[in-house]
Amino acid sequence: MPRLAAALLALSLLSAAPPPQMTVFKTATCGCCAKWIELVRAAGFTVTIKVVPSTAEARESAGIPEKYGSCHTALIDGYALEGHVPIADIQKLLKDKPKARGLAVPGMPMGSPGMEGPYKDAYKVMLIGTPDGNSVYHQYPGSR
Repeated sequence: MPRLAAALLALSLLSAAPPPQMTVFKTATCGCCAKWIELVRAAGFTVTIKVVPSTAEARESAGIPEKYGSCHTALIDGYALEGHVPIADIQKLLKDKPKARGLAVPGMPMGSPGMEGPYKDAYKVMLIGTPDGNSVYHQYPGSR
């Protein structure tokens, strides 16, 4: 019986995946980025923060076109995340593993994660850099 218990313990340790590692590039003064990072950490992600004078270089290096830009750029498991991408969309991306550069929420829509406020803007999460181009990954309705 001790062998069986040891085997089961080893199997459970192998199947327990480590928390996803994320690196976030943000400027020193962006408060909404800090709020988004808090939400990401609360969801179980391990986050390393890189404070930069501008996120443009990180965004460009990750292959996210300028028109999809926002206030922070994150890298995780070979993907880029631009802006206030919801946790559920990040989790779906990591589960489905599409051939793409990553996800982007252009601009800083009110009501997106980290941008909570008195109303919600309608916004789209874009799947960037697929073989077929860019497409809507998920759409969120507004409240006004």
